[in-house]
Amino acid sequence: MSKWSSMKKRVESYLHTRRSVGYNLHTEGAQLQRFACFADKQDHQGHITIDLAVDWANNTLKSNQIGRARRFEVVRSLAKYCVTFEPETEIPPPHLLGPAHRRPTPYIYTDQEITLLLDMANGLQPQKGLRPATMHCLLGLLASTGLRISEALRLNRNDVDLHQGVLKIRETKFRKSRYVPVHQMVCEALSNYATFRDQRLPVVDNPIFFLLDNGKPFQYRQVLYAFHCIRAKLGWDTCLNGFRPRLYDLRHTFVCKRLLTWYKKNADIDHMLPLLSTYLGHAKVSDTYWYLTGIPELMAIAVERFEQQSHLNSMRGAL
Repeated sequence: MSKWSSMKKRVESYLHTRRSVGYNLHTEGAQLQRFACFADKQDHQGHITIDLAVDWANNTLKSNQIGRARRFEVVRSLAKYCVTFEPETEIPPPHLLGPAHRRPTPYIYTDQEITLLLDMANGLQPQKGLRPATMHCLLGLLASTGLRISEALRLNRNDVDLHQGVLKIRETKFRKSRYVPVHQMVCEALSNYATFRDQRLPVVDNPIFFLLDNGKPFQYRQVLYAFHCIRAKLGWDTCLNGFRPRLYDLRHTFVCKRLLTWYKKNADIDHMLPLLSTYLGHAKVSDTYWYLTGIPELMAIAVERFEQQSHLNSMRGAL
């Protein structure tokens, strides 16, 4: 006999179990709740079936094929949990509706392009208001630290230790917190912004670090809109080198440039990558590989090292 009386109860049990071990599951949780509502409207009784998963995945006019595959994949995760308690559960086969994930090729900014971004941020409206200064400082922080956008926007004033040059990133993915050291120049930029912010908002008692003129926190949708305005003014709405720059590409750029710097210094990459992974807040090193892109500079180093190794191997064979 099933331990659950409805699909909603199955979803609640699954989410409670996963969240108890550190997973947030905001998007997945919302999708599963919608799946439960769909199952109830279909008057579905009993365990999860493949037909039910397919019907729900295709029951949308907004998603493309990848979106439908992701909906299907979410139900598959639920089914793999439920089968422990309901052996009759049908686990949807992987990739039945095609690939559920696609990695857009990131755009790796040059140093000059990052400078243009920062300069153009200063031209946002209202002039002499807090929005241009906030966007300028935020973009500079993302470019210099590789923080997730959400992490930067959630920073409290107490999280920014300008004396020690350390940021406290609280409970991000997997409810983990970490400390992120920053360069002295970044500290100076953050200090200048904080001074300007407090001059503009001398009586606002808001703990968030990045604020707007109304004293409210800078929200992600507002950041994204400002970035799109900057991108349009720079003429980057059309693709550069085949790709259109995204805001999140600053994180990709940080990882690639950090790796390139270490290669130039002949650092032990195998030793440094776990440190970079921790700095970025990744649960495992393989997550960091997602951000690596074969930019020409890195490919040139790879070719050079390959040729050196090939030469050594040929020399050893001749002995």
